[in-house]
Amino acid sequence: MMRRGIHNVFHASLLRIHKPNDDRLFPGRLDEQIMNQENGDTEWAADKIVAHRGNKTSAIFEVLWKAGDKSWMSYQQVVDLNLLEPYLEALGLGDIAEVSGGTGTPPPDDPQ
Repeated sequence: MMRRGIHNVFHASLLRIHKPNDDRLFPGRLDEQIMNQENGDTEWAADKIVAHRGNKTSAIFEVLWKAGDKSWMSYQQVVDLNLLEPYLEALGLGDIAEVSGGTGTPPPDDPQ
């Protein structure tokens, strides 16, 4: 842990009551995923977009990650993942300007 800049001694004023992880906001956050990254070059890999809700560039997309987790992301977050073009092709759309409606249902309290 010292190599990662995590110290094992803390001042008492820094201690807080533990609040469990909110899996809807941060899915798949396990201790093993953090602790086993020795070289630091591990990247999260997205598999595909499975649904969307909204219109054009204000749409949000449900992304399936290779680890099996799903999360909702905005257009600005998915545009660089190289997943948007295959998803639009599967829907028979030419570009993001043709996206409307959608079949996905994001969580009602999703902050995105």
